[in-house]
Amino acid sequence: MPSDAAALAAIDLSARSLRLPSVRSRAKALAGEAERDHATYLEFLANVLAAESDDREERRRQRRIAAAAFPRLKRLSDFDLAAATSVNAATIAMLESGGYLERGEPVVMLGDSGTGKSHLLIGLGVAACEQGHSVRYVTCAQLVNELAEAADERRLSKLVARYGRVDLLLLDELGYVALDARGAELLFQILTEREEKSSVATASNLPFSEWGKVISDARLVAAIIDRLTFNATIVETGSDSYRLRATKAKRAPKT
Repeated sequence: MPSDAAALAAIDLSARSLRLPSVRSRAKALAGEAERDHATYLEFLANVLAAESDDREERRRQRRIAAAAFPRLKRLSDFDLAAATSVNAATIAMLESGGYLERGEPVVMLGDSGTGKSHLLIGLGVAACEQGHSVRYVTCAQLVNELAEAADERRLSKLVARYGRVDLLLLDELGYVALDARGAELLFQILTEREEKSSVATASNLPFSEWGKVISDARLVAAIIDRLTFNATIVETGSDSYRLRATKAKRAPKT
Protein backbone atom coordinates (compact mmCIF):
# COMPACT_ATOMS: atom_id res chain seq x y z
CA MET A 1 0.00 0.00 0.00
CA PRO A 2 1.29 3.49 -0.74
CA SER A 3 2.24 5.64 2.23
CA ASP A 4 0.18 8.66 3.23
CA ALA A 5 2.90 10.89 1.83
CA ALA A 6 2.77 9.10 -1.51
CA ALA A 7 -1.02 9.23 -1.54
CA LEU A 8 -1.00 12.97 -0.83
CA ALA A 9 1.55 13.50 -3.59
CA ALA A 10 -0.68 11.59 -6.02
CA ILE A 11 -3.72 13.61 -4.91
CA ASP A 12 -1.77 16.84 -5.37
CA LEU A 13 -0.73 15.85 -8.88
CA SER A 14 -4.21 14.75 -9.94
CA ALA A 15 -5.92 17.74 -8.33
CA ARG A 16 -3.60 20.12 -10.16
CA SER A 17 -4.31 18.37 -13.45
CA LEU A 18 -8.07 18.42 -12.86
CA ARG A 19 -8.00 21.99 -11.48
CA LEU A 20 -9.40 21.08 -8.08
CA PRO A 21 -7.56 23.47 -5.75
CA SER A 22 -9.72 22.77 -2.70
CA VAL A 23 -9.22 19.02 -3.01
CA ARG A 24 -5.48 19.63 -3.23
CA SER A 25 -5.32 21.97 -0.24
CA ARG A 26 -7.87 20.26 2.02
CA ALA A 27 -7.47 16.55 1.30
CA LYS A 28 -5.28 15.84 4.31
CA ALA A 29 -7.52 17.75 6.75
CA LEU A 30 -10.68 16.15 5.38
CA ALA A 31 -9.12 12.71 5.60
CA GLY A 32 -8.31 13.39 9.25
CA GLU A 33 -11.89 14.47 9.93
CA ALA A 34 -13.21 11.34 8.18
CA GLU A 35 -10.95 9.13 10.28
CA ARG A 36 -12.07 10.78 13.53
CA ASP A 37 -15.75 10.56 12.52
CA HIS A 38 -15.40 6.95 11.28
CA ALA A 39 -16.84 8.06 7.94
CA THR A 40 -17.30 5.57 5.12
CA TYR A 41 -15.39 5.94 1.86
CA LEU A 42 -18.51 7.31 0.19
CA GLU A 43 -19.08 9.85 2.98
CA PHE A 44 -15.47 10.97 2.71
CA LEU A 45 -15.75 11.32 -1.07
CA ALA A 46 -19.00 13.26 -0.70
CA ASN A 47 -17.36 15.65 1.79
CA VAL A 48 -14.35 16.20 -0.48
CA LEU A 49 -16.54 16.99 -3.48
CA ALA A 50 -18.82 19.23 -1.39
CA ALA A 51 -15.79 21.19 -0.17
CA GLU A 52 -14.61 21.73 -3.74
CA SER A 53 -18.09 22.69 -4.90
CA ASP A 54 -18.62 25.15 -2.02
CA ASP A 55 -15.23 26.77 -2.48
CA ARG A 56 -15.75 27.05 -6.22
CA GLU A 57 -19.11 28.76 -5.74
CA GLU A 58 -17.52 31.16 -3.23
CA ARG A 59 -14.85 32.05 -5.79
CA ARG A 60 -17.57 32.65 -8.39
CA ARG A 61 -19.45 34.87 -5.93
CA GLN A 62 -16.31 36.89 -5.25
CA ARG A 63 -15.68 37.28 -8.99
CA ARG A 64 -19.26 38.48 -9.56
CA ILE A 65 -18.90 41.06 -6.78
CA ALA A 66 -15.54 42.24 -8.16
CA ALA A 67 -16.97 42.47 -11.70
CA ALA A 68 -19.88 44.59 -10.45
CA ALA A 69 -17.42 47.41 -9.62
CA PHE A 70 -19.21 48.52 -6.47
CA PRO A 71 -17.63 51.68 -5.00
CA ARG A 72 -18.00 50.03 -1.57
CA LEU A 73 -19.76 46.96 -0.22
CA LYS A 74 -23.17 47.51 1.36
CA ARG A 75 -25.67 44.86 2.36
CA LEU A 76 -29.40 45.23 2.77
CA SER A 77 -29.12 43.60 6.20
CA ASP A 78 -26.95 46.54 7.34
CA PHE A 79 -29.58 49.12 6.38
CA ASP A 80 -31.38 50.43 9.46
CA LEU A 81 -35.00 50.22 8.40
CA ALA A 82 -36.11 51.40 11.84
CA ALA A 83 -34.25 54.68 11.28
CA ALA A 84 -35.33 55.06 7.65
CA THR A 85 -39.04 55.41 8.34
CA SER A 86 -39.89 56.32 4.73
CA VAL A 87 -38.65 52.96 3.42
CA ASN A 88 -41.10 50.07 3.43
CA ALA A 89 -39.44 46.98 4.94
CA ALA A 90 -41.75 44.59 3.09
CA THR A 91 -40.81 46.16 -0.24
CA ILE A 92 -37.09 45.77 0.49
CA ALA A 93 -37.60 42.13 1.52
CA MET A 94 -39.53 41.50 -1.68
CA LEU A 95 -36.75 43.03 -3.77
CA GLU A 96 -34.07 41.10 -1.88
CA SER A 97 -35.74 37.83 -2.89
CA GLY A 98 -34.85 38.69 -6.52
CA GLY A 99 -38.16 38.04 -8.25
CA TYR A 100 -37.96 41.35 -10.11
CA LEU A 101 -34.76 40.11 -11.77
CA GLU A 102 -36.44 37.04 -13.16
CA ARG A 103 -39.14 39.27 -14.64
CA GLY A 104 -36.70 41.91 -15.92
CA GLU A 105 -38.50 44.67 -14.00
CA PRO A 106 -36.92 48.01 -13.07
CA VAL A 107 -36.44 49.49 -9.59
CA VAL A 108 -36.27 53.21 -8.85
CA MET A 109 -34.96 54.76 -5.62
CA LEU A 110 -36.08 58.36 -5.11
CA GLY A 111 -35.05 60.62 -2.25
CA ASP A 112 -32.81 63.43 -1.07
CA SER A 113 -29.08 63.07 -0.56
CA GLY A 114 -28.10 60.99 2.45
CA THR A 115 -31.37 59.06 2.65
CA GLY A 116 -29.85 55.66 1.82
CA LYS A 117 -30.51 55.33 -1.91
CA SER A 118 -27.00 54.21 -2.81
CA HIS A 119 -26.85 51.84 0.16
CA LEU A 120 -30.07 50.18 -0.96
CA LEU A 121 -28.94 50.14 -4.60
CA ILE A 122 -25.62 48.49 -3.79
CA GLY A 123 -27.32 46.15 -1.32
CA LEU A 124 -29.64 44.94 -4.08
CA GLY A 125 -26.61 44.41 -6.31
CA VAL A 126 -24.73 42.39 -3.70
CA ALA A 127 -27.82 40.27 -3.07
CA ALA A 128 -28.13 39.64 -6.82
CA CYS A 129 -24.45 38.63 -7.03
CA GLU A 130 -24.94 36.17 -4.19
CA GLN A 131 -27.93 34.69 -6.02
CA GLY A 132 -25.75 34.02 -9.07
CA HIS A 133 -26.60 37.05 -11.22
CA SER A 134 -24.18 39.28 -13.10
CA VAL A 135 -24.30 42.90 -11.93
CA ARG A 136 -22.72 46.20 -12.98
CA TYR A 137 -22.73 49.38 -10.88
CA VAL A 138 -22.11 52.74 -12.53
CA THR A 139 -23.07 56.34 -11.91
CA CYS A 140 -25.09 58.09 -14.59
CA ALA A 141 -22.23 60.46 -15.37
CA GLN A 142 -19.71 57.60 -15.64
CA LEU A 143 -21.97 55.65 -17.95
CA VAL A 144 -22.64 58.55 -20.28
CA ASN A 145 -18.94 59.46 -20.43
CA GLU A 146 -18.04 55.84 -21.18
CA LEU A 147 -20.65 55.67 -23.93
CA ALA A 148 -19.53 58.96 -25.48
CA GLU A 149 -15.92 57.77 -25.55
CA ALA A 150 -16.99 54.48 -27.15
CA ALA A 151 -19.02 56.36 -29.76
CA ASP A 152 -16.00 58.51 -30.64
CA GLU A 153 -13.91 55.36 -31.02
CA ARG A 154 -16.55 53.57 -33.15
CA ARG A 155 -17.17 50.80 -30.60
CA LEU A 156 -20.49 51.98 -29.22
CA SER A 157 -22.52 48.99 -30.40
CA LYS A 158 -20.17 46.58 -28.60
CA LEU A 159 -20.37 48.55 -25.37
CA VAL A 160 -24.17 48.82 -25.54
CA ALA A 161 -24.35 45.06 -26.11
CA ARG A 162 -22.05 44.44 -23.13
CA TYR A 163 -24.25 46.55 -20.86
CA GLY A 164 -27.25 44.75 -22.27
CA ARG A 165 -25.93 41.34 -21.20
CA VAL A 166 -25.62 41.89 -17.44
CA ASP A 167 -28.56 40.65 -15.40
CA LEU A 168 -28.79 43.81 -13.29
CA LEU A 169 -27.57 47.31 -14.15
CA LEU A 170 -27.30 49.67 -11.18
CA LEU A 171 -27.52 53.28 -12.34
CA ASP A 172 -26.69 55.64 -9.47
CA GLU A 173 -26.80 59.43 -9.09
CA LEU A 174 -29.21 60.20 -11.92
CA GLY A 175 -29.95 63.88 -11.42
CA TYR A 176 -26.67 65.05 -9.95
CA VAL A 177 -25.09 65.97 -13.30
CA ALA A 178 -26.94 67.53 -16.22
CA LEU A 179 -26.97 65.55 -19.47
CA ASP A 180 -26.76 67.22 -22.83
CA ALA A 181 -28.80 65.94 -25.77
CA ARG A 182 -26.11 63.51 -26.85
CA GLY A 183 -25.65 62.13 -23.34
CA ALA A 184 -29.39 61.61 -22.92
CA GLU A 185 -29.59 59.83 -26.27
CA LEU A 186 -26.73 57.51 -25.30
CA LEU A 187 -28.36 56.70 -21.97
CA PHE A 188 -31.61 55.99 -23.78
CA GLN A 189 -29.83 53.44 -25.98
CA ILE A 190 -28.81 51.45 -22.92
CA LEU A 191 -32.32 51.55 -21.48
CA THR A 192 -33.82 50.49 -24.80
CA GLU A 193 -31.33 47.61 -25.08
CA ARG A 194 -32.47 46.31 -21.69
CA GLU A 195 -36.19 47.15 -21.92
CA GLU A 196 -38.44 44.35 -20.58
CA LYS A 197 -35.49 41.92 -20.76
CA SER A 198 -33.11 42.76 -17.92
CA SER A 199 -33.54 44.89 -14.82
CA VAL A 200 -32.22 48.40 -14.27
CA ALA A 201 -32.16 49.75 -10.72
CA THR A 202 -31.82 53.53 -10.59
CA ALA A 203 -31.25 56.02 -7.78
CA SER A 204 -32.10 59.69 -8.17
CA ASN A 205 -32.25 62.69 -5.85
CA LEU A 206 -34.96 64.28 -7.99
CA PRO A 207 -38.66 63.46 -8.32
CA PHE A 208 -39.73 62.54 -11.83
CA SER A 209 -41.28 65.98 -12.30
CA GLU A 210 -37.82 67.56 -12.02
CA TRP A 211 -35.86 65.25 -14.33
CA GLY A 212 -36.29 67.87 -17.04
CA LYS A 213 -33.81 70.01 -15.09
CA VAL A 214 -30.96 67.60 -15.90
CA ILE A 215 -32.15 66.22 -19.25
CA SER A 216 -32.73 69.08 -21.65
CA ASP A 217 -34.71 67.21 -24.30
CA ALA A 218 -38.34 66.96 -23.11
CA ARG A 219 -39.03 64.11 -25.52
CA LEU A 220 -36.17 62.06 -24.10
CA VAL A 221 -37.15 62.85 -20.51
CA ALA A 222 -40.55 61.28 -21.10
CA ALA A 223 -39.05 58.29 -22.90
CA ILE A 224 -36.42 57.66 -20.22
CA ILE A 225 -38.98 57.89 -17.42
CA ASP A 226 -41.21 55.49 -19.34
CA ARG A 227 -38.38 52.95 -19.70
CA LEU A 228 -37.40 53.19 -16.04
CA THR A 229 -40.88 53.04 -14.54
CA PHE A 230 -42.81 50.51 -16.61
CA ASN A 231 -43.72 47.70 -14.16
CA ALA A 232 -41.21 49.25 -11.75
CA THR A 233 -40.95 49.00 -7.99
CA ILE A 234 -40.49 52.57 -6.73
CA VAL A 235 -38.87 53.08 -3.33
CA GLU A 236 -39.10 56.56 -1.83
CA THR A 237 -36.39 57.16 0.77
CA GLY A 238 -37.71 60.57 1.79
CA SER A 239 -35.87 63.74 2.74
CA ASP A 240 -34.60 63.01 6.26
CA SER A 241 -30.89 62.15 6.04
CA TYR A 242 -30.34 58.52 7.00
CA ARG A 243 -26.57 59.09 7.02
CA LEU A 244 -26.82 62.04 9.40
CA ARG A 245 -29.05 60.12 11.80
CA ALA A 246 -26.71 57.12 11.75
CA THR A 247 -23.70 59.37 12.45
CA LYS A 248 -25.47 61.07 15.35
CA ALA A 249 -26.51 57.71 16.77
CA LYS A 250 -22.91 56.47 16.74
CA ARG A 251 -21.66 59.64 18.45
CA ALA A 252 -24.41 59.77 21.06
CA PRO A 253 -23.14 58.98 24.60
CA LYS A 254 -24.25 55.61 25.91
CA THR A 255 -26.36 55.55 29.03
